[in-house]
Amino acid sequence: MDDQAHAARTMWNCLHDWWTLLPKDKRALAAADAAIRQARKEIDWLAVLPAQAGQAVLKTYVQAWRNCWDRRADEPNFRARLRTVMSVDIPQGRDLQITRVHRRWGVVNIPKVGRVRFRWTRDLPVGKLANRENRITGARLVKDGLGWHIAFRVQTLESKPEPHTGPEIGIDAGVNLPFALSDGNHQDHGRPARLPDGTADRDKWLNPDEKAKLLRLERRAAHRKSFRKPKERSSNRLNYTYDQIKQLRARATRRVVDWQHQTTTHLARTYGTVVVEQLTITNMVKSAKGTVEEPGTNVAQKSGLNRSISQEAWGRTVTMLMYKTARHGGTLHKVPAPGTSLRCSACGLTTAGSREDQATFVCKNPDCGWCGNADWNAARNILHLYRIGLVAIPAAGRAVVRRTRGVKPAAAR
Repeated sequence: MDDQAHAARTMWNCLHDWWTLLPKDKRALAAADAAIRQARKEIDWLAVLPAQAGQAVLKTYVQAWRNCWDRRADEPNFRARLRTVMSVDIPQGRDLQITRVHRRWGVVNIPKVGRVRFRWTRDLPVGKLANRENRITGARLVKDGLGWHIAFRVQTLESKPEPHTGPEIGIDAGVNLPFALSDGNHQDHGRPARLPDGTADRDKWLNPDEKAKLLRLERRAAHRKSFRKPKERSSNRLNYTYDQIKQLRARATRRVVDWQHQTTTHLARTYGTVVVEQLTITNMVKSAKGTVEEPGTNVAQKSGLNRSISQEAWGRTVTMLMYKTARHGGTLHKVPAPGTSLRCSACGLTTAGSREDQATFVCKNPDCGWCGNADWNAARNILHLYRIGLVAIPAAGRAVVRRTRGVKPAAAR
């Protein structure tokens, strides 16, 4: 499976070079398919990847360019070995031959690998439960620090959800308070964002014993790395230590994703309209180092803030809310972010010095004087912007109108 994943990544890179070097008039799916077939015949380690998985690489690559042309994503780029998640796609469901052994385990057939046991965590339409409207159409193998995992693609017939009649809610995403809700029912994962000395805790999703183990492993890796000569390959012991560190990191990632899934599902079921800020996270986590001529200020503090923002994964949270609100019949809207944390939600005025610190907001307007949590104040402002009609973009749910790029709204309707 490792060989197939490396072959799939290399095929993507070769296909990317082939596509970008050719003139535009010679780029075609038929030519790309012929090039892939010829490469699998001539290169032995590319032939390790099944033919159907190679076709899936081509399909994914072409779809990436379509997303770029429709301005939904950036251009496809080179996939580096150390920064790319190892994965293999199985596009045909009939090749899987899934069998349930007992309540907790099942067996699946992986092309060119054989029968592999997997943990049965969700009900799958196999055997008598499968039909034309409810069946498995494929799967995807993904590897992280804890090993290989399989995700099945299931085609099923679902009824259109009824419009959600729940209340409206404004959500402000933060670092100290993950989800501040406008009605006061804040969602907190119970893990402080900072250490007692005030620095950002990069391993807050690990318990104290796991943190101590991680520190030992990092010191051990640094010690073993000191014996490696320049341009010399890492030893097996050093690679084993790196694998142990990856396992702890993967465990922390699983915990944060699990908390995000549970929290966003609760919000989608409870509220009919969810309003969030339209944040450009890539600009928020830019480094403050500056240049040699104009060095930045507070570089260490900004680095800790960037790390905390990346840990919270706000973009992934919004993505989960998008499809979950639509699945439950609700809507998700985005409003402009500037000024929401500085404006008073009671009087609507922005007064200098009202936000005293990260968590405290005290309105300096003599006629107001409202005080409360700063994130709660921002959440109330976010909901107010939606109610007055200042919506940046209807992100998901009933308000979404999808049309082809370049087509006018009247023609689309």
